[in-house]
Amino acid sequence: MNSETDIQLSGPFSVTDAAGRSHNIKAIRIFDEGYGIIDVYVDFAAAIGKERLYQDQVLIAQILSQLRRIGYVGPDFGHGDLGLQDDKLIVLEAPEEFNVFAASKGWNNLAEEFADEHDMDTDIDAEIDTDAGDSRGQAASSTKLDALKNKFKA
Repeated sequence: MNSETDIQLSGPFSVTDAAGRSHNIKAIRIFDEGYGIIDVYVDFAAAIGKERLYQDQVLIAQILSQLRRIGYVGPDFGHGDLGLQDDKLIVLEAPEEFNVFAASKGWNNLAEEFADEHDMDTDIDAEIDTDAGDSRGQAASSTKLDALKNKFKA
């Protein structure tokens, strides 16, 4: 866990898997920014070994219950990328509805920022095309290129 880039959604709590074994969870966390689909990291206090707890619906239901207690309203999660699962960690992939809750906890949706920048660039392009009038040749192209160069200098 990296306190500079993580948002801790929940502290420690205990869950029981479908086989009746108890597990202590240290935290539920997310990264502080991302592109729309959020991976939710569930850190266990002890190694869970090769158990596929990311598939255990009884355990996942208890994790979702914990998230709902702290304000999440929305559909259930599925497991995240299998390559992200670890000895003391399961990763769940949250549905899009989770983004509102995550944003309320400080998550930054980079996809929205990118869309805003793209919209602004489109507006600039429209202005350039309008300013160029009927002579859309070299002048408009060099203005667009200059605007693009300036954007990446910042």
